[in-house]
Amino acid sequence: MINTRILPKIRDSLSFLYVEHTRIDKDNQAIRIRDADSETIVPIASLSLLMLGPGTNISHDAVKVAAENGCTLLWTGEEGVRTYAAGTGETRKASRFLKQVKNWSDYEKRLTVVMKMYTMRFTQALPHGLTLQQIRGMEGVRVRDTYAKFSKEYSVPWNGRHYDRQDWATAEPINKALSTANSCLYGIAHAAIVSAGYSTALGFVHTGKQLSFVYDVADLYKTETTIPAAFHAVSEGEDGLERKVRFKMRDLFRESRLLSRIVSDIDCLMEIDEKSESEYDDDPSKPSGFWDPPPETERKVLCL
Repeated sequence: MINTRILPKIRDSLSFLYVEHTRIDKDNQAIRIRDADSETIVPIASLSLLMLGPGTNISHDAVKVAAENGCTLLWTGEEGVRTYAAGTGETRKASRFLKQVKNWSDYEKRLTVVMKMYTMRFTQALPHGLTLQQIRGMEGVRVRDTYAKFSKEYSVPWNGRHYDRQDWATAEPINKALSTANSCLYGIAHAAIVSAGYSTALGFVHTGKQLSFVYDVADLYKTETTIPAAFHAVSEGEDGLERKVRFKMRDLFRESRLLSRIVSDIDCLMEIDEKSESEYDDDPSKPSGFWDPPPETERKVLCL
């Protein structure tokens, strides 16, 4: 296996590469990507995430060299709109996951992350001294105002966010469009979380599901992505509505480079820096240490 001590750090790597309808093979310690018209050599050690879209074939050796160089493989729908499966990459490092667990399991730290999440969703600084309930109330007003804004802009009636999951056909077009757009956003958030080495299950605002953290992260971007895309799609007519929404979300993700932003935002929420990396990140084959019980004064944290 390649010596990972000489690999570039995440901040020095390319954020991600999306390919579709290609053949990928190993070329020394790089990969060769071929389609009908061209052939490109990609230095896999400088790539953080390789997204494999429809029509992609990848060899066993190419998967192996990607894993050895810390590049996460993600099998997706067109333009990464949906996430189907993920392969090993930088997720071999546990430092981000361990930091997430520490923030999640400590009441005060978890509350701090929750407050930062709500604050991040506002375009201006919030007054000091607000309670969590007050911030949630302000965020609720902001989201309702966003719905009203785009309802007026695109002349699409808005009667609230409600539908019956057991009777999808009776849902209003705008609620169908919003659900479709949200599923696309969940896919891109899922991709970012997995590629960075975080857990999708350890949510801070949402809890109790395998994708709780996906919902947390996706909520940070709904007012700038899913809501305008859904109203825009409905304003163009109901024919092929869900397909139109997926295409709009695909284009929006590509133009805004949302995937690379998500990882940086999560790192900011978790307060990830060079000090967060452990000695095992540089040498994945090094035997791990042993857990010791914390001092008596700290044991209460583990009981939350």
